[in-house]
Amino acid sequence: MYKYETHLHTFPVSKCGKASIEEQMEFYQAMGYDGIFVTNHFLDGNLNMDKSEPYRDRIEFYFSDYEKGVALSEKYGIKVFGGVELSYKGTDFLVYGLEKEWYLRHPEIMEMKKSEELSFLREEGALVIQAHPYREASYIDHIRLYPRCVDGVEIVNATRTDEENEMARIYAECYGLLPFAGSDNHTAGRRKKLAGMETETPLTGVSDFMERVRLGKIRLFTTTLEE
Repeated sequence: MYKYETHLHTFPVSKCGKASIEEQMEFYQAMGYDGIFVTNHFLDGNLNMDKSEPYRDRIEFYFSDYEKGVALSEKYGIKVFGGVELSYKGTDFLVYGLEKEWYLRHPEIMEMKKSEELSFLREEGALVIQAHPYREASYIDHIRLYPRCVDGVEIVNATRTDEENEMARIYAECYGLLPFAGSDNHTAGRRKKLAGMETETPLTGVSDFMERVRLGKIRLFTTTLEE
């Protein structure tokens, strides 16, 4: 099987990241993965750059770790795909299918309500997944759900509790939303549990990945690492 990490963060782009793109690639290559999706926190989230900086500069910085990963792909023998994690007061969304050039052309997304932004992204062809929808934390005032604005739900997140993941599964099932899985890995090999998506044939790109997710032709998996 060809395994893919769909949800990971790297430092310095994500302020909360604890591993560089090189460390993440080395770890997943050692784990036998075919590829990773770099989904750092976007400009509306925990981006490691001051929000007063020009939009274009922040976008260039945002995509810098992803672009470095693409350049190192052959060296590490692992594919690197792009993604985005949007945020709204602790409610997060994984977005796939839009390139840096698209974001450079659309600074207006920063002024949209989150529901409007998500709908616009989908109209533009993106696959939108609500990440860990039942996550509880001190900085999250309350749980927010967007069933009419997303394509799917991360029903398995390796950083969340079984109870939170089970609630996400029920939510997705009740609304007929696509099931999704990811590790939310900020630390490379320091994670004790992983989650992701696997296929019988290798992905040829992000569009191929999106199509397989939408058609249900990709499987969710979890892995517990040995101590």
